Amino acid sequence: MDRQDVADLIETELPEAEATVKRPRGVEDDDHLAAEVVSPAFEGKSLVEQHELVYDALGEHMTTDIHAIELSTYTPEQYEG
Repeated sequence: MDRQDVADLIETELPEAEATVKRPRGVEDDDHLAAEVVSPAFEGKSLVEQHELVYDALGEHMTTDIHAIELSTYTPEQYEG
């Protein structure tokens, strides 16, 4: 699963989400990813709950295609601020 597929999946599953998925600095494979996700779905949620929403969006891909993902999650207000 390539980085754009991961971003598309997150954006499809999370309401009004914008996702950017990259390879973390110093990592050479596509099994380890870093995602920045902005969504109003995160409003009022703890950081753990926000990350769970992203993991839920990725579903079975977290156990089959993605070995690890570093998440940065923001509400639109947090991202703009």
